[in-house]
Amino acid sequence: MASSSSSSSQASKTVCVTGANGFIGSWLVRALLDKGYAVRGTFQQGTDTSHLLSLPGASTRLSLFEADLLDPHAIQAAVTGSSGVFHVASPCTLAGSRDPHLELVLPAVQGTLNVLEASRMVKARRVVLTSSISALVPNPGWPHHAAPVDESSWTDLDYCKSRQKWYPVSKTMAEKAAWDYSKRHGIDIVTVHPSTCLGPLLQQGLNASSALLRNLLQGSKDTQEYHWLGCVHVRDVANAHVLLFETPCASGRYLCTNGIYQFKDFAETVANLCPEYPIHRFEEETQPGLMECKDAAMRLIDLGLVFTPIEEIIQDAVESLKERGFVMQSNMQ
Repeated sequence: MASSSSSSSQASKTVCVTGANGFIGSWLVRALLDKGYAVRGTFQQGTDTSHLLSLPGASTRLSLFEADLLDPHAIQAAVTGSSGVFHVASPCTLAGSRDPHLELVLPAVQGTLNVLEASRMVKARRVVLTSSISALVPNPGWPHHAAPVDESSWTDLDYCKSRQKWYPVSKTMAEKAAWDYSKRHGIDIVTVHPSTCLGPLLQQGLNASSALLRNLLQGSKDTQEYHWLGCVHVRDVANAHVLLFETPCASGRYLCTNGIYQFKDFAETVANLCPEYPIHRFEEETQPGLMECKDAAMRLIDLGLVFTPIEEIIQDAVESLKERGFVMQSNMQ
């Protein structure tokens, strides 16, 4: 009897994380290991996983599986034995895409369906899906000046396609496919919608959201008009995933951001904290009509999540960029 109970307890503490070696995935693996979970993580062929192996608890409770999102058999093997699944992996390229459907949309949508099917087959009790603010905005039909953007907003696909904004298309279509699958098959899912995610890099490479801050430090004048609601610490995003998995009453969509505000105000804060960098100061609104909201992530706040102050987010992220050499020390002269 004791052996059976122990086996059951261990199974209930085993979870799978797709995209385990990415920016958010790495922090999520760390958070789960810190809480005593055994983690089965997936990674894409040719990507580095060495930083995960040095995390506390990794030597005994982390298993890694090479798995392409479009390979249902590989996904099934990784998910097997998991009581819960965190689907973090989704293509996000820093460079332009030659074939956006093949490189972004297909793996995002079909990959999500493959993960959900594998999760249903192993009877996982919940799937936490990493969506994005890119599935909330841009939404030109939102009542500007009337209400801050919330979880009821959906990105306008036609608007994005007409402007070649394929990442929001991929995230929106993937989430809609997930909700449709959930309704048809009765699988329990919740979605997390991080704003621009910043903080210390655990992985070796530069991810897209950290590149946004790097570019700003180097003098970029990009207003982020289509992609900005605010920012959030990557540690908070990881903690939000775990919180939503462990909270039985959690359901639906959860915006994960330390407030909604103009990118110009973010740039101003970065400039004040980092006066040695040539940061452009914007004079006009960068997100015309955006209604600001300090507690935009109230659904998560009500569950007990405490968000890191913006100043600390910026300081942690900038320090990490400097340590990794993504921002040259010579810029500080």
